[in-house]
Amino acid sequence: MEKQIYLGAGCFWGVQAILQRIDGILETEVGYIGGQTDAPTYKEVCTGNTGHAEVVRVKYDTNILTTESVLDLFLRLHDPTQVNRQGVDIGTQYRSEIFFTDDEQKLTSQKILEQFNLKNSFGKPAATLVTEATQFWSGEDYHQNYFDKNPGHLCHTLREVW
Repeated sequence: MEKQIYLGAGCFWGVQAILQRIDGILETEVGYIGGQTDAPTYKEVCTGNTGHAEVVRVKYDTNILTTESVLDLFLRLHDPTQVNRQGVDIGTQYRSEIFFTDDEQKLTSQKILEQFNLKNSFGKPAATLVTEATQFWSGEDYHQNYFDKNPGHLCHTLREVW
């Protein structure tokens, strides 16, 4: 079965570059979700005034990857304890947020964040928000598969564990 979820983990370029190479991830697309304006542009989102987060829309095959597996990857590829930033990227658009599309994803998100907090690997709790998905707006073409088009330093890494 195919499902989709929207993941905000800072700069969407690096998140997409990592996730699209995982077996069971069928498709990724960068874009914007969670704001109050229609059809926002990257420039508008970067002002912080639209309320949108930079996210990756992730379609995955549940016969290969569970929602928990996808969220494990999500937690391993960014610092979920940072509020409105990832590294040098600062602003509400870079927040750590899971936008779920069904009740199973919501419950699994809450469960894995509880596990993360109990493990206390980062010395502080996750700041990750869990929110029902709203309208997703595709990012501009030049943002799609950015690191395939512009090889170089990847802004995210996939840790072994969280």
